[in-house]
Amino acid sequence: MRPVAPQRFAVYKSKPFARFARKARISDLDLWETARLANAGQIDADLGGGVIKQRIARGGEGKSGGSRSIILFRFRARAVFVYGFEKKNLGNIKSDELEAFRELADVILGYSDSEMAKRVADGALIEIQPPKGD
Repeated sequence: MRPVAPQRFAVYKSKPFARFARKARISDLDLWETARLANAGQIDADLGGGVIKQRIARGGEGKSGGSRSIILFRFRARAVFVYGFEKKNLGNIKSDELEAFRELADVILGYSDSEMAKRVADGALIEIQPPKGD
């Protein structure tokens, strides 16, 4: 039996999230670090069904007053940033929004690596490259 190569942890952002991140001055390095912390078990809120909420610390700033993100997340496999908001503008998401995110997580987290590559190729998702040395 051939040994199976370990799956790499991949991080993505949706096009709408990319617009939010650009306006909020959140770098890809900030996003990668946020996803890395979640993958290390430091999850701010597990909302169930493959959906987590994470605070994002921007370079040079802390997490407490900053941005929040909704991430479709599978441990050691994939993190997909799909929604972002500022704490001052929105305290939390509504229950119907959470249900929609759970349904989306079921679809996207079920994609194979080749299906994810297609979503990147068609522009629906943007892959965030790990920092050098990771």
